[in-house]
Amino acid sequence: MSRTASNMLALGTKAPEFHLKDMTSATQSFSFADLKGEKGTLVMFICNHCPFVHHVIEELVMIANDYRVQGLGVIAISSNDVLNFPQDSPALMTEFAFENNFEFPYLYDETQEVAKAYHAACTPDFFLFDNQDKLVYRGQLDDSRPGNGIPLSGSDLRGAIDGVLYNRTINPDQKPSLGCSIKWKE
Repeated sequence: MSRTASNMLALGTKAPEFHLKDMTSATQSFSFADLKGEKGTLVMFICNHCPFVHHVIEELVMIANDYRVQGLGVIAISSNDVLNFPQDSPALMTEFAFENNFEFPYLYDETQEVAKAYHAACTPDFFLFDNQDKLVYRGQLDDSRPGNGIPLSGSDLRGAIDGVLYNRTINPDQKPSLGCSIKWKE
């Protein structure tokens, strides 16, 4: 299992716009503007097969459920090359979303242009924007990794989301996420 760290996009960066097909719906496509939350927006780059994503998926769904009702938009995006990694295909994205009870969109970035615009590097990779669509957090969920024995808490990401929702200062000293590399097309 490869371990790739996130690129740590500059804080204050405006959320890149996109328009992608939602794999939890047969017919809908969405833009960032369609899905952003009243108080802030969490964009997560994930995929179906990554052991790092599997390790945290339950906590990610809990975070989404806990915070969506408080005005946070939650968006998951898969950007992997499905030709070389068919386990991340759109049909299997739909299955993965339903198996894990996603109540948020799971978008397919077929061209990988969105991942490039966000400077996403790994799965999972998290980008939290405030209500002005400015990046305030990019980094890890918490210190837990597959096999390291540290229990999942979501503490780093939850702390940042609380900062957005309750106008608290968010620590600019942020640890990068760590996961499988995004599978780029040749």
